[in-house]
Amino acid sequence: MTADKLAFITDDVAALKDQGLFINIRTIQSAQGPWTVVDGKRVLNLCTNNYLGLANHPRLKEAAAKAIEAYGVGPAAVRSIAGTMDLHLQFEERMARFKGAEGVISFQSGFCANLAVIPVLVGKEDGVFSDELNHASIIDGCRLSGARIERFAHCSPEDLARVLEEKRGQYRRALVITDGVFSMDGDVAPLDQEYEIAERCGCLFMVDDAHGEGVMGRGGRGIADHFHLHGKVDVEVGTLSKAFGVMGGVVAGKKLITDYLRQRARPFLFSSAATPADVAACIAAIDVLEESTDLVDRLWENTRTFKAEMVRLGFNTGQSVTPITPVMLGEAPLAKEFSRQLFEEGVFAMALGFPTVPRGKARIRVMISAGLAQSDLEFGLAAFERVGRRLGVI
Repeated sequence: MTADKLAFITDDVAALKDQGLFINIRTIQSAQGPWTVVDGKRVLNLCTNNYLGLANHPRLKEAAAKAIEAYGVGPAAVRSIAGTMDLHLQFEERMARFKGAEGVISFQSGFCANLAVIPVLVGKEDGVFSDELNHASIIDGCRLSGARIERFAHCSPEDLARVLEEKRGQYRRALVITDGVFSMDGDVAPLDQEYEIAERCGCLFMVDDAHGEGVMGRGGRGIADHFHLHGKVDVEVGTLSKAFGVMGGVVAGKKLITDYLRQRARPFLFSSAATPADVAACIAAIDVLEESTDLVDRLWENTRTFKAEMVRLGFNTGQSVTPITPVMLGEAPLAKEFSRQLFEEGVFAMALGFPTVPRGKARIRVMISAGLAQSDLEFGLAAFERVGRRLGVI
């Protein structure tokens, strides 16, 4: 009898369930908004990345619909053959102006952007100096490059300096990479200090600003703007699927690099371009952000209100200084039960456990949005208080 060649999958799934780590995926049945229909139930949405409420904004929807009428639903080619539309160029020019960067190149997602840029900048003879808590897309991009990965302690300029002093001389080229805003803990990299260290050691410097785009800086211009590092950061990766509410990724920075990526970046050369509807909606998002800071201001006002009340209730919200608000619970089974009871109370906030976060650091990650009204915040806080008391968390 032939052994079951897929038995390893069955065994692994059983182990995940035994450890309380199996992911039960819920289904969204309406537009993403402050209140969303999930698995047939209308609930307060506290766990999407729709920071500014743009995913369902009427101007973005209108722009997408007009683009479909004018250009169709798909580009039908990769950018380097027949897929570069004037919309792509308009977006890249607008995004460069918005961010104060020399150049911008767009990709299908922020994940693709990291996979695109890192292997172009470094290879087998080179070293990548990476914050130990960097996003999975950075880790995968580094692995694809073949470069040696040297980790430094999280958000520690001192340890970055130490590792560079010990290891920099071993490599032809060196690239320092950090997330700008860390997606699990909501803390911010000391970008100005890390840039100075990288510059002193002759390293390329790259930041992934997925959770800072549309959130940090003047009117959401990002973390380089927040730290006044225009023209200094070599590569700034961003995503258009979070605060921008659409889909896609960008690399902003020195024009020499963004132009070079058009020749060498594999997702640009071998995967179809972003759709006309997505690109047009992203242009409309820039229009909204350039016209007013109201949405960004409201996002931060909601953030301050929610965090202060959660701390007052006795919850541990970690080290976050951004709208990402982790509610630290410890073990994954507790976090999953907390999330389940929140859903029963009418609040959609998912539990995150290993391997998304380290063992023993499971949490509910609340993602604050500008679209939340004061009454929404009060509803969510009351639900957290009831569940927290029932489960002995507070």
